[in-house]
Amino acid sequence: MTNRKPSVEIIIPHYRNFPMLERCLCSLVETSYTAMSICVVDNGSGEEALAGLAGRFERLRIVSLPFNKGYAGGCNSGLFSSSAKYVVFMNDDTAVDSSWLDYLVEAAEADESIAALQPKILSLRAQRNGKKVFDYAGAAGGLIDRMGYPYCYGRTFSQTENDYGQYDREQDIFWASGVAMFARREIVSDLEGFDEDFFMHMEEIDLCWRIKLLGYRVVSAPSATVYHEGGASLSAGSPEKIFLNHRNNIAMLLKNRGSAALAWVIPLRLVLECAAAVSYLAKERHRAKSALSVFRALWNNVLQLRKIIGKRKEVQGARKVSDSLLFRNASVSILFRRNAPA
Repeated sequence: MTNRKPSVEIIIPHYRNFPMLERCLCSLVETSYTAMSICVVDNGSGEEALAGLAGRFERLRIVSLPFNKGYAGGCNSGLFSSSAKYVVFMNDDTAVDSSWLDYLVEAAEADESIAALQPKILSLRAQRNGKKVFDYAGAAGGLIDRMGYPYCYGRTFSQTENDYGQYDREQDIFWASGVAMFARREIVSDLEGFDEDFFMHMEEIDLCWRIKLLGYRVVSAPSATVYHEGGASLSAGSPEKIFLNHRNNIAMLLKNRGSAALAWVIPLRLVLECAAAVSYLAKERHRAKSALSVFRALWNNVLQLRKIIGKRKEVQGARKVSDSLLFRNASVSILFRRNAPA
């Protein structure tokens, strides 16, 4: 009999801003869990300082890519070269509590049906000011409505809640944030990891959706805490971020939603996408570019439709869970629940 702890590898895709990565690594090495290693994926950053990291931090390896493959491609490069039992896909603008990983491993080891876990994600900026506020990108665990709009426990639209323990109970969620997504390596590898065509944004929701379609669970682990800076890749309101969010959201629906639901979801979503473009014209800083980003996203999906349909066939062919079961407690749309606790 052995008491050897399960191995966990932290996979961090990185593209420039070395001081931010360095700060993240200095926080990670304070982790109390001893069977942890770190993989930094250099997304073609060109930063010479990365070469010296392995000599400064124990059990750290570097995977160097010739160009920027985005969050999805960067994570996959670490995933497919890892041999750990568990992996954590993590942003490089994070900091952690020392015991964060112990809680995640304990939860995963207790239930083999759990394929992915998300810690509580709090705002690093608020934490520096002595406040406990949920971070926008994941908060206390991701949810999704029947029309494909994601939201979180602790965050609806752009509004985030103060953390006073209201979500301190482990519970099933729909998706775990890519800020810090703990997963069973074997399961996500069998699913071929993240969809690299997403590049970044919503790739973790797509992966978790595919996980749940196979009958595995995605669960929140609020005893574990990770702090997130936010906005390190693309700032809020960036036309490119708007393009990626709208493009990837529609592609995700086309891949993963059941046929019966798509018959009514897609027509409604097309109307709502046009409404979103109009709203960007009214309020965003880059008004015309932001509105145009929505139509660019729709057109890109048209151009990629054959490829998306090919992916859909694979996803639906492997499906073990019906939409009626997956969305049995989901609201029709979070758009109609602006005052709802999220």
